[in-house]
Amino acid sequence: MKIGINTKCLHIENEKTSGEHFGAISYPIYQTATYAHPGVGQSTGYDYSRLQNPTRAHLEQVMASLENGIDAFALSSGMAAITLLMELFAPGDHIIADADLYGGSIRLFRNVSEKNGITFSSIDCYRENVEGYIKENTKAIYIETPTNPMMNVTDIDAVAKIAQKHKLLLIVDNTFLSPYYQNPLDLGADIVVHSGTKYLGGHNDTLAGFLVTNREDIREKLRFLIKTTGAGLAPFDCWLILRGIKTLGIRMERAQKNALEIAKWLKQQRAVTRVIYPGLPEHPGHEIMKRQARGFGAMLTFQLQSKEFALAILEKVRLIKFAESLGGVETLITYPTSQTHADVPKEIRENNGITEETLRLSVGIEDVEDLITELETIFREIETAP
Repeated sequence: MKIGINTKCLHIENEKTSGEHFGAISYPIYQTATYAHPGVGQSTGYDYSRLQNPTRAHLEQVMASLENGIDAFALSSGMAAITLLMELFAPGDHIIADADLYGGSIRLFRNVSEKNGITFSSIDCYRENVEGYIKENTKAIYIETPTNPMMNVTDIDAVAKIAQKHKLLLIVDNTFLSPYYQNPLDLGADIVVHSGTKYLGGHNDTLAGFLVTNREDIREKLRFLIKTTGAGLAPFDCWLILRGIKTLGIRMERAQKNALEIAKWLKQQRAVTRVIYPGLPEHPGHEIMKRQARGFGAMLTFQLQSKEFALAILEKVRLIKFAESLGGVETLITYPTSQTHADVPKEIRENNGITEETLRLSVGIEDVEDLITELETIFREIETAP
């Protein structure tokens, strides 16, 4: 029976094994490092928690179901997931990567992957001719959509066709929209990346990362790599993410509704020179998002008239928290220049549109009237200051 995504977030228990957990509604935390064998040459199916753990296996089953993949891999953070992903490649391989990525991804590629002999072409995948950058040694295309933090939208289906034509992997970071709003595998991607710390966990209380695939060959390689490198997610953290996923849908809906209201309010402010939110009809990726996603998410970026105005906002927020990360129930405001993209060279930041006047907002589930009231008060105080 085909079920909706909200139901998937709650019900994925295998009927054949449900009795083993004494009817527990909350999936148990199997806080064990090792497992006893019934006898020589016999196994319960679990041997050592670095290889696999029942709580992690259940979470991976949930994530594979949500992304319509055949397998998922739960790792200790989003960056651990991308680091493991890079082990699919060898020295001499070339990857086309979107220019406007999360700063940690750029840092990993520039300082670790390149050291290991992998080369990158950093381009604007949403507007440039991706096919023109393919070389004989190109192995993959890596994109975020929407991108972090400039909210550029790439047509996944169009890039997937290019990847398939040239027998390349298409890797999509789906953190900003989560599987609730977007399923890249259905659009032709081979691997989906998530920082589970964000919307999947949803409470800013644990770190996690995921890789999801619909290809058997990749599944086998990643299953070998995760047990070999040892960055699998710990049982208690798996349980926290499982708990977060149960409310994924209602959190995403509420946060998106709030984000649209705040985006409309920001557009009316004299001090704001630009509001970047795909849910606004004037966003260049709006129509693509309508085709390939079920919503627009709750991330938005805006530009202020001056650096001083941006910094003053960060000094004055109280209900809205000045903090890194995103996707939690609380609204967070981030200064990419000194936080998420601090390690990205200034020329690359500015070429991507990230300036000292740029702020990123991860909208939470508070009463939107309270969020707007705080912003109104702050803007008024800054504009009337002597």
